[in-house]
Amino acid sequence: MQMKFPRRLLRPGALALGAAAFACAAAAFAAMHAPPESTAANAISRFMDVCTSGDPAQAGFAAENDAAMARMMAGMSIKPSGSVDRDFAEMMIAHHQGAIDMAQAELRHGANEQLRRIAQEIIVEQQQEIAAMRLALGQPLPPSVPAPTQTGRL
Repeated sequence: MQMKFPRRLLRPGALALGAAAFACAAAAFAAMHAPPESTAANAISRFMDVCTSGDPAQAGFAAENDAAMARMMAGMSIKPSGSVDRDFAEMMIAHHQGAIDMAQAELRHGANEQLRRIAQEIIVEQQQEIAAMRLALGQPLPPSVPAPTQTGRL
């Protein structure tokens, strides 16, 4: 039996999911910068267990998501260029690409159709924002890619 929720309740759920994703991203960032022997690193490691699953059925998703997070955090670690605008855009492009990569992992491995639709929207919206930031910096647009569809998996 599929439950139907009033539309007004869907957005708070999406916000909670976003808050959880942000918390996991913050923990990953902190883990990269904490000394391995520190108490903070141990606490972060325990928190990261919440962000990933030990279930073998979800190992593919966890691996893809961890790789996406690592690429995103590395991409956001830029050398300051002297231009606030350029630095902001470069970090945000990496951040948005991380969101795209995580959304693609959801499309490959997720089963919840509502979350899959949200993932599709994230991909389209983040690609548009990346294109706008590249244009603002005078950079070439990224290559066109097919939009995600509701039929089939990526």
